[in-house]
Amino acid sequence: MTADTVLVPGGRDVRANLDEAPADADACVVACPPHPQHRGHRGDKRLVAVADALTAGGVDCLRIDYGDWDEGYGEREDVRNAVRWAADRYDCVGVFGFSFGGCLAILAAASVDVPVGAVSALAPADRLAADLDAVAALDEVDCPVQICYGERDDVVDWERMVERAEELGVETVRFGADHFFVGQHGKVADAASEFLLREL
Repeated sequence: MTADTVLVPGGRDVRANLDEAPADADACVVACPPHPQHRGHRGDKRLVAVADALTAGGVDCLRIDYGDWDEGYGEREDVRNAVRWAADRYDCVGVFGFSFGGCLAILAAASVDVPVGAVSALAPADRLAADLDAVAALDEVDCPVQICYGERDDVVDWERMVERAEELGVETVRFGADHFFVGQHGKVADAASEFLLREL
């Protein structure tokens, strides 16, 4: 895997690492880190593990950092801009996110003006604000979605997310883990990458 630094176009300072597969890829996954006010960044171990698995499978991965804190609104636009950037360069674009980033992955996929091929969200927050509700946004996502969650997670309200996902026939993957999936990054990467590689 090789990584190039990318400045994502838009009105905010959004920087990213483009992890490239050994051969030219026709698909790319935008990877969204956890909460930036809790030290979430593009080098998050879960994002890196997923990126490694994707590039090994022939898909590029764009791991982003968000611009200045904007209570989720600017960050959602950061993800949408990253998806637009990827859509200009690849035939198919997916989105992956962890925690805060998982919520944004769903929100962005539900509202961006370019096609999204698949979304995988790991321990996604159910909402960031009344009008940034990822559970409600699941209904608006027009592509395959996967929700991965830890059954011992006491940080996010995974029950609400998983219940709606199952009602919609969305793929859910349960881990015997807390919110941080300590020691299970490889299993997380396997589950997310297998889904994304299959759907993209």
